[in-house]
This record gives sequence, structure tokens and C-alpha cells, in this order.
Amino acid sequence: MVDGGMALATTSPWLTVVMPVHAGEGFLAATLDSLVAQFDDGIEIILIDSSPDEVCLEIGRRYAHKLHIQLIRRPDIKPWTEKTNVGVSQARSDHIVMLHQDDLWLPGRVKSMRQWISAAPGAAVQFAPTAIIAEDGRRVGAWRCPLEAGPIDTGTICSRLIVQNFVSVPAPLFRRDAFIGVGGMDNSLWYTADWDLWLKLAQHGPVIYNPEVTAAFRVHGKSLTMSGSRNLADFVDQMEIVVKRYASKSCYETSPATHAMADASIAINAVLASAAAGKAEGVFSAIRSFLSLRPVSMLRYLHYSRLLERVLSRVRAGLL
Repeated sequence: MVDGGMALATTSPWLTVVMPVHAGEGFLAATLDSLVAQFDDGIEIILIDSSPDEVCLEIGRRYAHKLHIQLIRRPDIKPWTEKTNVGVSQARSDHIVMLHQDDLWLPGRVKSMRQWISAAPGAAVQFAPTAIIAEDGRRVGAWRCPLEAGPIDTGTICSRLIVQNFVSVPAPLFRRDAFIGVGGMDNSLWYTADWDLWLKLAQHGPVIYNPEVTAAFRVHGKSLTMSGSRNLADFVDQMEIVVKRYASKSCYETSPATHAMADASIAINAVLASAAAGKAEGVFSAIRSFLSLRPVSMLRYLHYSRLLERVLSRVRAGLL
């Protein structure tokens, strides 16, 4: 079922916002409010809802006179990755951003994205940092990428990104043709599909890093990715799939040190996931993996992984 919102923009949209939604009534209104606050006639929003009821659609309908929003009810497709692929396939613009039901745009984002596109319209993907907010909306930290502003060569981005996914979903802007060209999102990856996508896009075309913080990523215990886990082994498997998938690629420095940092990162991320669930699995394995790194690799890992930023933000949010 498709609901049309406000009459579509009179000209072709310059940006499409793809929103995969499932039982997101707790945060969805705040997310849409952040778009209304920066309304632009050239932005279309495609919201794909797989909820068992129409509560989220009803929330979306309340914004039909405020936004160029298309509401699509698809209870048959639960994975957020598949809903995202559907949204991108229906987008009318050349450039796409994703926005999950619990994240936000911050003041100035629309202006910044216009500038990004104007400066590098052909970039396959443009990365950016995000603010980290708690369930109640408090700002508890920032998630910055270990990159210099401007164009980033493929080797640099991939050799760092393979160690840790340091890119938060609401921040990047990418070309629709690049997304389609790399096959879109992998529906088998419920936890690491975005990481996989960033690595694919980084090999597909030019990459830009913009240091402005214009989006917010909400951390809470009910997020779609967190609730998708059955056990700790699921988390580890999801991360290992991505690392193994790109380990033989020429896109990053396949040195033993890089492999060791990636392995240590998986072990440490598994411990963090366990701690978030109130458990303490894999602690000694993670410590052993970290201590096995050379001193220079330890420092690089801490820089690439943004570990302190991620941990402190979750502590402030009461999740660790």
C-alpha cells in the first residue's frame, strides 16, 4: 500500500531521504520533526513501514502537509536492508541519504548537504561524523571518522574502515547510481550491512569526508540492529563476514598488522555487545587480542576504532 503525502516537488528532487521503519512509534515523530525544521521543496522522503499495525503510518500521515513524503506499507519485508533497497529503487533524485526511525537531522544539515553536492557532485559517497544522543535525546558524545577533510583515496579509507565501521548511518550522502552499481545492501547482514555498503562504495568511486556534524545517531537498547541478535556468536559472525569478504581485496593494505587490528576489533566489539546485554563474555579473548598488537598498531586501532568515543557515549547514556 502506498500513501501519497504533500504534492511532489514541482521540480525534480535533488535529494531523497530513505526511511526504513518498523515499530518505530516511540521516536518517529521526533525524527520527522527534525526534517520539518529544515523543509526544502527539493527533498523527497520515502518511508517504508513493515510494522504489524498502522501506528507508524498514522504518524507519517500527520506530516503529509508538511513534507514531500511517500508512505509505503510493506509488512512482508522486515529487514531494514531490504526496505532501504526498495526505497532507493523508487528514489527520483541522484543523491540519497538514509535516516532511521530513531535518528535526527541537526540544524544546518540541508545547507551543508547542498554544499557537499555542489562541491563534489560525482562523489560515490560523502562521509561525515555524527552526534550521539541518548534515548531521551540528550547529547552524550560525538562519533567522528579518523579521516582528514576533503577527498580520501581508496587505500586510506579502506585500510581504516576494515578495522572498524566508524561511519554512522544518518551521516553519509551517496549517489543513487553508485548504490545500485555495487548491488545495494546485503540483506543477509542485519548488523553489518551498512559497513559492507561503505566499503563497496569506497571502491566504486570518489570518496569525500566532510567534518561537519549535521546528524544525530540515537543509542538505546531497542534499536533494530541490537534487537536482531540471537546471541553473541551472531554478532561475531556478522563482523567476520565483512572482514573476510574484503580481506582478499586490493582496496586496503593487506598487512599482518591490519589483519591483527581487524581481529582485535571484532573481539572487543563482541565484548561491548555482551556488556550491553548485561553479560561479560569474551573479555579475556579481547584483552589477549589487543595486547598481541604492536604498540604502533595499538595506537592506530584506538584511532581508527573511535573506541573511547563509542564507550564513553554509551556509558553516559546508561547502556554500559
